[in-house]
Amino acid sequence: MADVRNVDVVVIGLGVGGEEAGGRLAAAGLDVIGVEHRLVGGECPYWGCIPTKMMVRAGSALAEARRIPGLAGDSTVTPDWAPVARRIREQATDNWDDKVAVDRFTGKGGHFVRGTATVTGPGRVRVGDVSYVASRGVVVATGTAAFIPPIDGLAGTPYWTNREAVETTVLPSSLVILGGGAIGCEFAQVFARFGVQVTIVEGSGRILAMEEPESSEVAAAVLAADGVTVRTGVHSSSVVHSDGFTVTLDDGSTVTGEKLLVATGRTARLKDLGLETIGLDPAARFLDTDDRMRAGDKVWAVGDVTGHGAFTHMAMYEADIAVRDILGQGGPGADYRALPRVTFIDPEIGAVGLTEKQARDAGGDVRVGQVQLSYTSRGFVHGPGNEGFIKVVASGDRLVGATTAGPAGGEMIGALAVAIHGEVPLSTLASQIWAYPTFHRGIGDALKTLA
Repeated sequence: MADVRNVDVVVIGLGVGGEEAGGRLAAAGLDVIGVEHRLVGGECPYWGCIPTKMMVRAGSALAEARRIPGLAGDSTVTPDWAPVARRIREQATDNWDDKVAVDRFTGKGGHFVRGTATVTGPGRVRVGDVSYVASRGVVVATGTAAFIPPIDGLAGTPYWTNREAVETTVLPSSLVILGGGAIGCEFAQVFARFGVQVTIVEGSGRILAMEEPESSEVAAAVLAADGVTVRTGVHSSSVVHSDGFTVTLDDGSTVTGEKLLVATGRTARLKDLGLETIGLDPAARFLDTDDRMRAGDKVWAVGDVTGHGAFTHMAMYEADIAVRDILGQGGPGADYRALPRVTFIDPEIGAVGLTEKQARDAGGDVRVGQVQLSYTSRGFVHGPGNEGFIKVVASGDRLVGATTAGPAGGEMIGALAVAIHGEVPLSTLASQIWAYPTFHRGIGDALKTLA
């Protein structure tokens, strides 16, 4: 017979959002059980944000060294993946060991359980032979996994997802990437800069299809300059693996590579959780939540499973809202108008809020302003590597969206996120003093061009 234990809260999944929620609730004095079947910390520190940005940093260092001729002398660059793999293993992931993260959680008073959780009813979660009864409720934070499309011949082959790509210690000579979103583009540029022949296959008409068309144009140009072949508007119809991979496309052509990276999106981990026992659909793409992150009676969901964006900052944001709700602290509810996102290619592409198309589809008086970064004072001084632009989208007397592409694109977007979140009037932004010569001064230039 299963052992039954009464607790306050059970957190299922200790990725970024789950660990944040569980740790804070435990630190507040609640009896919290945190369940994780893999690594505490989740995707971000082991296979996502942290190690991939180490990879991006290494690739950018190579690119910058190659820009020395014409700027500062001569240079000879010899790529070596070994120090990158070593840094990922030793500094980012502790060789994929989560002891530090477990200790961080338990140090706040949480009780950690390694295993697979199953919801068996309202407030009830089973892990192995133990059934936990949570008086306050359950937080679902199971994250997402790489989506693997049902392409003929793909199953059973040694394809890569982001995890294998991050863990590799030896680079292939060639790589085919299925998917031209942020993940696919970041990996493509990094590996290409280390000498790998990279081909991206993207089914839509452009890479970074969720962003502004101008972002896609910049990304396509810089990837081409790094030697990446980009195929858009075609889908993979079959895959054959022998010594390498041969991918047949729906236009009859083929692309080949020693390795194949599947970067076609993410899917929420909801299957086999037992959500049907509490009235939720386990086959749903994501869990619907209200502005307090409630997915049901005494059920909260945070992070990737909510479908508001598979970003670490989103998981932290939603965890904060759920914690305040569980503790009865009140405060502002979820507001996604100023959701920032960054594609960490070179140049970085930061974005916040609505694209121009989304704003026009929503109706209203939409105006757009834009400036090429190379035309700005800092862009001119910067020289090689100054590709990019700043675009602002206004509706009425407020900004509703913006994109900042450039050497500091991910940093510049912060100012525009504040403007959108704070509903700063355009007249106030127009009177802003922008430091000279900085990249962010281009925001003021873009605002002046609002048509």
